[in-house]
Amino acid sequence: MAGAPPSLPPFAAIIVAAGKGLRVGGDTPKQFRNWRGKPVLRHSAEALLAAGAAPLIVMTSADGAAAANAALAGLPFTLAQGGATRQESVRNGLEALAAQAPQAVLIHDAARPDLPRAVIARLLGALADHQGAIPVLPVVDSLAVDDGAGQMAGKAERETLRRVQTPQAFRYADILAAHRAWAGPLDAGDDAQVLAVSGGSVALVEGDERLKKITFAEDFVDTTAPAFRIGQGYDVHRLETGEELWLCGVQIPHDKGLSGHSDADVALHAITDAVLGAIGAGDIGTHFPPSDPQWRGARSAQFLEHAVSLAREAGYAVANCDLTLICEAPKIGPHRPAMRAAVARIMHLGEDAVSIKATTTERLGFTGRGEGIAAQAIVLLQRA
Repeated sequence: MAGAPPSLPPFAAIIVAAGKGLRVGGDTPKQFRNWRGKPVLRHSAEALLAAGAAPLIVMTSADGAAAANAALAGLPFTLAQGGATRQESVRNGLEALAAQAPQAVLIHDAARPDLPRAVIARLLGALADHQGAIPVLPVVDSLAVDDGAGQMAGKAERETLRRVQTPQAFRYADILAAHRAWAGPLDAGDDAQVLAVSGGSVALVEGDERLKKITFAEDFVDTTAPAFRIGQGYDVHRLETGEELWLCGVQIPHDKGLSGHSDADVALHAITDAVLGAIGAGDIGTHFPPSDPQWRGARSAQFLEHAVSLAREAGYAVANCDLTLICEAPKIGPHRPAMRAAVARIMHLGEDAVSIKATTTERLGFTGRGEGIAAQAIVLLQRA
């Protein structure tokens, strides 16, 4: 059995997460959006901490502080105020480390969530002979120079060019001094340039394609994830006199209704659990605990809408839903069209992708005695 990976030299780390990150679309900065089941920012924070980063400083804007704290809940980190530019944010982070004065520091962009430990090891190893080190990859495509008018003006020699990634590693004292002495443009672009201008040597080490930067909406699609995922949900609620009966978001006339903390829509609860199960996101009680008074009497449609939105964030769309209701009464058939239409609307599906069936237990068990209604749902998700 393989043992633990070898320990790395001690280092501190700074993650820059102060940008707006809105090119991916939506109102939430990309560093706080979910990717592969958790916030983008949390991925690189966990990777750096697992490699031994201490301390870990996270730079964010004042508006992003709450989101950063939520994304990194439970992790050991220090939140610091970012600046108007990336360079200013890094400078603030370096100054925040002054009291600890670490030997080495890694500076990383939050938008690169998949951070291999091997890259960290190569960067730290290069600091034995250089003041800085950056991960790079070769340029594999031909390059052309644009004359500014949309025409080719010349050829760039790709053999001498490299794609630069983060994290970038530095001897702490050298990169701090370089930032303090910087007299160039407002924003240098990256920290290796700041060090190079001050006369420091920057080693080029092998990067990794996994360090791809998330920039556009399509970058949130995890092409390594399964094309399809299946979830199953099951729920039961008691029938009681004086309660309303809601099934699939439709109120059904009956002498009894389902009892529960919310509207007790057993059908939507089962479908919600099926969606959550398909993406490995727990169950309905995890997201809407019955102990929380804000969900008393709540419509279950909002629970299912939440689950569908989580699936969408995980890169999946609902393909179809198959629901079975188990009860002696009421008769489901007369209400099936309205129920089917309601579920389709909540899940953003065509009605032909929603199946609603009903069965009895031949008067056996609690459903057969008319004491309650059970529901079982199966949902198929497909990669969006």
